[in-house]
Amino acid sequence: MKVAQLIHEIPRTSSFKRYGKVSRVVGMMIESKGPRTSIGDVCFIHLSERGDKIRAEVVGFNGEHVVLMPYTSVRYIGPGCLVETTEKPLQVSVGKELIGQVLDSLGNPLDGSELSHYLPFVLTDQEPPNPLERPPIEVGVRTIDSLLTVGRGQRIGIFAGSGVGKSTLLGMIARNTKADINVIALVGERGREVREFIERDLGEEGLKRSVVVVATSDQPALLRMKAAYTATSIAEYFRDEGLSVMMMMDSVTRVAMAQREIGLAVGEPPTTKGYTPSVFASLPRLLERTGTNQHGSITAFYTVLVDGDDMNEPISDTVRGIIDGHIVLDRELANKGQYPAINVLKSVSRVMNHIVSEQHKEAAEKLRSLMATYANSEDLINIGAYKRGSSAYIDEAIHYHPVIYAFLKQKTNEHPSFETSVTKLCELFVKGE
Repeated sequence: MKVAQLIHEIPRTSSFKRYGKVSRVVGMMIESKGPRTSIGDVCFIHLSERGDKIRAEVVGFNGEHVVLMPYTSVRYIGPGCLVETTEKPLQVSVGKELIGQVLDSLGNPLDGSELSHYLPFVLTDQEPPNPLERPPIEVGVRTIDSLLTVGRGQRIGIFAGSGVGKSTLLGMIARNTKADINVIALVGERGREVREFIERDLGEEGLKRSVVVVATSDQPALLRMKAAYTATSIAEYFRDEGLSVMMMMDSVTRVAMAQREIGLAVGEPPTTKGYTPSVFASLPRLLERTGTNQHGSITAFYTVLVDGDDMNEPISDTVRGIIDGHIVLDRELANKGQYPAINVLKSVSRVMNHIVSEQHKEAAEKLRSLMATYANSEDLINIGAYKRGSSAYIDEAIHYHPVIYAFLKQKTNEHPSFETSVTKLCELFVKGE
């Protein structure tokens, strides 16, 4: 932290400490009598028998009592333990020193190393940028494939059931993107999958220009939720430094589930599928923080783990209404061996038509039209009920089907440039004739 920042903090630093005492522990919830504090503030709970202390966050109030949730387990916490308030929300260190690091939800390196004490701090929960300060999405684009072109600063969702290839697709994006830096949040993942993603999907080259924030499925709900906010704060710091940031979060659904656990624990009424009102209030606040501002851009990919492959379940429906486009991964396509298993007809980029050339747009529309025609007639074609010559449109779709199928398939180690993909798309129908 710079000297000027330290001087600025002096008037805001309290000259005395406020304490309370733990009065009740139920599940993961801790009630204490005092101290005077606010929602979101971080407190220290002193474990008298161990001479240690743990961090907890104020999540509510019950009459005159403070309701806290710890960042670790409630083991060793008992009645009478002192509760000390910091009078500040959670803050994490940020800076270029984080690049290449794998961090926990609180911003600490998982390899046990220590970050410099001179790094600046940022709050994990911040307001989204002013809508009037967001510049238009730029023409410089990156792409997943040539049919769903993504603009710099766009927020897009990857919707899929479990085991359809979300992590593999994120790894391909992280390795192939031309963004200045990647910020990746792995929320609620199995511990085994974290190392697999870093070593297999992200790779050494990808990690060198990435910051990875991890909260595994066995950790408390508060830590899982904070991983999303910590990663977003880190991405915002690099955006405000003028960089082009690629942010990936796997998955928003597990963030919502963690928020649901917290909401139910503090007594919120359950609504659709048990989700509490705070879930639907927090999702827009989180997702709107990415995008562009007057300094730089955060292009964000959020995976949504759809329950039972139901694309209209509450979290999927809510996220789809907030973001700027969605990519649907189809289990049926994955079973056929098409990777990435993107269902083009069910996917959309809401900004594509504003950032691509007219030739590119026309080629993409023709490919979509042929795919839709073939899909509508596929059952008749497969059982042999369709006779060639009955419809010129269906005949054309049948002719191009193997060409389109080959075009959509891509190996994980392939790295086609945007220009190459667009050229191949525009030449596709000429070569297919």
